[in-house]
Amino acid sequence: MDTVWLVLAAVIGAAIGSFLNVVIVRLPQEGASIAFPPSHCPQCKHTLAWYENIPVMSYLFLGGRCRSCRRSIPIQYPLVEIAMATLAALLLNRYGLSVELGYYSIFCSSLLVIIFIDIHHQIIPDRITLPGILIGFFGSFFVHTITWQQAGLGILCGAGSLYLVAAYHASLTGREGMGGGDVKLLAMIGAFLGWQCLLYVIFASSVFGCIVGVIVMRRQNKGGQTRIPFGPFLALAACSYLFLEDHIHRLWQLYITTAGL
Repeated sequence: MDTVWLVLAAVIGAAIGSFLNVVIVRLPQEGASIAFPPSHCPQCKHTLAWYENIPVMSYLFLGGRCRSCRRSIPIQYPLVEIAMATLAALLLNRYGLSVELGYYSIFCSSLLVIIFIDIHHQIIPDRITLPGILIGFFGSFFVHTITWQQAGLGILCGAGSLYLVAAYHASLTGREGMGGGDVKLLAMIGAFLGWQCLLYVIFASSVFGCIVGVIVMRRQNKGGQTRIPFGPFLALAACSYLFLEDHIHRLWQLYITTAGL
């Protein structure tokens, strides 16, 4: 893929990331609109001028502080913009100008929003996952990377497998380990990536979650009372599968061959 196209994709991705920041901040707020009022400082409500709203560059130009009240701008804003810019360039490089590019751009944008909302509020909004399940399934009729049968099984197996894990955990410990949002998120992941991704996504997210969980528990000294959102790990595992699917399958085949299975 030509470098100019990749740079253009990154610029568009950063602009999309700027909008995703608005969604991340406003979607969890009861009755808030993602369209109105215009972009403003969340602390002093100062309406941003156009030059204060340029993805990444404005943050650097302002030194990470609001021009009006001089309070710090959360690092989340440039991080989301950079992440979406990177994802957009990777998607264009992988799929070119195609239906798949739009299909998986919606998927990655949704995952990015879910990661940050779940980190901040420990919720995964149904307004993202439920439409995402539908878009993933019906979009499978128009792309070449997944069939509608794989998407349908991905929804059923994704929701069913995580629901059983959550129910088993609750029966053992007497408390909820995963919420319904995680179940719907894995169903959405299955819709976009197919049933064949689920084993890897569950395994990888569990490993990453355990590692981070142990670190956080040691720092907070709360033991088993520590609450860590699982959605970000599911989302990151899904992204890694999307871009590394071929390598993951080759490693799996190598393991099977080596183990003599």
